[in-house]
Amino acid sequence: MSLIHRTLNSGRIIHARHSPNFNDRPEGESINCIVIHYTDYLVFSEFLACHLDPASKLSAHYLIDDDGTVYQLVEDERRAWHAGVSHWNGRDNVNNNSIGIELQNGGMTYKEQFGDWPPYPAVQMQALAELVHDLQNRFSIPTEHIIGHNDVAPTRKIDPGPHFNWDDLRGRVARIHLPISSIKICV
Repeated sequence: MSLIHRTLNSGRIIHARHSPNFNDRPEGESINCIVIHYTDYLVFSEFLACHLDPASKLSAHYLIDDDGTVYQLVEDERRAWHAGVSHWNGRDNVNNNSIGIELQNGGMTYKEQFGDWPPYPAVQMQALAELVHDLQNRFSIPTEHIIGHNDVAPTRKIDPGPHFNWDDLRGRVARIHLPISSIKICV
């Protein structure tokens, strides 16, 4: 399967951009968690370019800009390179069994320049909730398996950071009552 523009049942379009930075999941591995990151870049286009560059050896399955635009860079069935050295729920190498979602947010870079953590806009949180809802239903991922990068690499990562509102995300996902059906292809 190759990446295509597609639409979630909410009507939100997922734009396909192909990252070369992925490989196959190890045999027998299945998707059972979602790892949420922040980009730590002030400019989204620079972060996107980095993930499309083979020299970076970085990728995530999805990127969500602060305006709510969603990009898919790696097929869900493939192993994106987003968590690095990681351990969670008794397992090493979380990339093997996770979906990585990067949220445009200046993170620590923003804090160092402007003195406070940047917020996550409501439109971005809604896009994340719609994507998480879709992934949870397609891969039977329980809510407690939606985690942050800080959960899988606590000694080296802090994202999605202190301004990420987990209760808001869970509430938004719970309020989505859309039927899960096959993906609609956009032309």
